[in-house]
Amino acid sequence: MELTPEQDEFRQVVRDFATERIAPHAETWDREHRFPTEVVQEMGKLGLFGLLVSERWGGSGAGLVTLCLAIEEIGRADQSLGITLEAGTLLGAEPIHRFGSDAQKERWLPDLASGRALAAFGLTEPDGGSDVFATTTRAEHRDGPGGGQWVLNGAKAFITNSGTPITSLVTVTARTGPEEVSTVIVPAGTPGLIVEPPYRKMGWHASDTHGVTLEDCTVPEDHLLGQRGRGAHQFLATLDAGRIAIAALAVGLIAACLDECVAYANQRTAFGHPIGAYQAVAFKCADMAVALETSRLATYEAARRFDAGAPHGKEAAVAKLAATEAAVAATREATQIFGGYGFIDETPVSRYYRDAKILEIGEGTSEIQRLVISRELGLPV
Repeated sequence: MELTPEQDEFRQVVRDFATERIAPHAETWDREHRFPTEVVQEMGKLGLFGLLVSERWGGSGAGLVTLCLAIEEIGRADQSLGITLEAGTLLGAEPIHRFGSDAQKERWLPDLASGRALAAFGLTEPDGGSDVFATTTRAEHRDGPGGGQWVLNGAKAFITNSGTPITSLVTVTARTGPEEVSTVIVPAGTPGLIVEPPYRKMGWHASDTHGVTLEDCTVPEDHLLGQRGRGAHQFLATLDAGRIAIAALAVGLIAACLDECVAYANQRTAFGHPIGAYQAVAFKCADMAVALETSRLATYEAARRFDAGAPHGKEAAVAKLAATEAAVAATREATQIFGGYGFIDETPVSRYYRDAKILEIGEGTSEIQRLVISRELGLPV
């Protein structure tokens, strides 16, 4: 799709920032497993965390296409910061922006939109996986001395941005009745909200990921997000947009692989010629370029439909499936082109390879995307 002049200019601004402030440090952050809080806050000052938030609450209301541009460019430099942006916007701020009361928006959104704070989305559970309706976390409504309260007990797994120095809240899905799932805002530091030690991950080493346990964690009843019993609707709507953003993250990774491989294939020589002169290498780069363009087209068409308020569930699944599987393939081929150097962590393609696999898992596995697409085709699955 064709971008507006404003979107083209915005893309260049984000690319320049990523090139100057992120790319030179990505390998160090990865090696040290360090979440770069100061650079995340710089991203906030650039307005990246407020792209979906309306101006009334401190954002720009630029839309999902523009957010995908930012995620692609940040992810091109560092997938860890790309997922930090995706989770901070679509999973962190957007549920409050979309479903919250004016009081909740006024309390939380200005800091989230500015990047002064981050929010996490507690959906996945240790035994739930892709079965989002298998929620066992419970929120019991009780009367308290200052009014009604929600008392939460349960556990969540793989929660991005849940334990950073600037995390301000975790939005949690929980059963509020036998057949009823609701969503509750739990501020960071609430007694009974236990952020577990960080996971030892294969990739995304500079992103923040923890399990979260709730033990008689009590919040006021006005921390219920949206209508009671509408939690399933809320998280499914959130996941649709999140799938498009993960596709944009994958597009950034494919672009990074292509950049590195073209440069390396022109520089590295074998048998007296640059390796890019051999079809075995040149065709891998050509296939990568095709994957980049087709994945990008699918992603931005899905984002355009989201911004237009058009049905986009199938398009989100198509973009997510196509782009993430293409990204995994691109990192594998990039590692092959680099040969032995691709197996060394100091080369970017090694990090790309480790970062890629989770793209086929998070925000709905490839199998779930195929299930969504199959149902949209009218198949009885």
